[in-house]
Amino acid sequence: MKIIKLIFKNAFRHKLRTALTIGGMAIVVIAFGLLRTVVTAWYVGVEGSAADRLVTRHSVSFILPLPYAYLDKVKQVPGVKHVSFFNWFGGIYIDKTQFFARFAADANTVFDVYPEFVVNKKELEDFRKERNACILGRDIAKQYNLKIGDVMTLEGDIFPGRWDFVIRGIYQPKFKTTDATAMIFQWEYLNERMIEESPERANEIGWFAIKIDNPNEAAAVSNKIDALFKNSPAETKTETERAFQQGFIAASSAIIEGMNAISFIIVGIIMLVLGNTMIMAARERTREYAVLKTLGFSGGHLIGLIMGESLFISALGGGVGLALTFPIVAFFESVLPKGWFPIFQVEPVTIILAISAVIIIGVAAAIFPVQRALSTKIVNGLRFVG
Repeated sequence: MKIIKLIFKNAFRHKLRTALTIGGMAIVVIAFGLLRTVVTAWYVGVEGSAADRLVTRHSVSFILPLPYAYLDKVKQVPGVKHVSFFNWFGGIYIDKTQFFARFAADANTVFDVYPEFVVNKKELEDFRKERNACILGRDIAKQYNLKIGDVMTLEGDIFPGRWDFVIRGIYQPKFKTTDATAMIFQWEYLNERMIEESPERANEIGWFAIKIDNPNEAAAVSNKIDALFKNSPAETKTETERAFQQGFIAASSAIIEGMNAISFIIVGIIMLVLGNTMIMAARERTREYAVLKTLGFSGGHLIGLIMGESLFISALGGGVGLALTFPIVAFFESVLPKGWFPIFQVEPVTIILAISAVIIIGVAAAIFPVQRALSTKIVNGLRFVG
């Protein structure tokens, strides 16, 4: 108990220095938590991938279209349960800063392939009946205060022109990792306009989404699908949804790895700062430690005093930082466009890493001061002036 009181008094002997160290520690934990949240948010699409879902795209590039005529052949492949297809629509809603995913999809099959998009039965029926109907994710509807029956007007970029959509449904995410920020409308509506305005772009789709019977047969089914279109003008590449999502992330891997590295570099920086604080404190107390040794305090007591003070300062700063991380992340989530990061929140792994870093910093910062206090002889300690 006395050791704990000494640790507390020693920690606040130099209030300004301790306060600055705690503040620096808190800032580092906040920065670490925010950067790690961005990194984990980037991987949400991968984590939410279904093991029984495949994606078939053009073998050269995702941006190249596939013929709609491929659909019937893909349906006939053994092991295929449901097939849907998509076109990335793009477009501008309100202004260019309002980003969220907008897809033209097969109205009859899209929610069979993606059952995690939960839609009311009546809303789904209404969506299928009306050619220019659309269904929005819950978060997008909430962000723009949209409701069923409202009209959304988009200005096309990939597909030029004015596009009016009537909201006939709002889907709910089934799981925590389910994206609730997408807009889905009927591919037929897009294709009919292409037939009229750009016949050369008609009857084309972006990619197929395929639900299979057995996830363990994903590789075999993928090979069978790609074999159907080998040596054709538009050869295909079929892969699991997880691999497909990872392909997108790979394009930004340098940025992600850079942010990941920075998050750990700043931990190393604060370790040096806290270490410097503890070294200064140990130097100032050299005579005190010599007196304590004279009075019979063991090396264990000195280790407890120094290590305890370092851990106390580190834990206090880390606790303040963690407490502030949650509202700061929530603030960033509120100002970021919903479509950037469908899930943007502090994950348990980030909390565990932050707490582990705080403990490691507290222990590491005390190592040199402890070594100095234990190795200094009593006589030399009593003679020390500093």
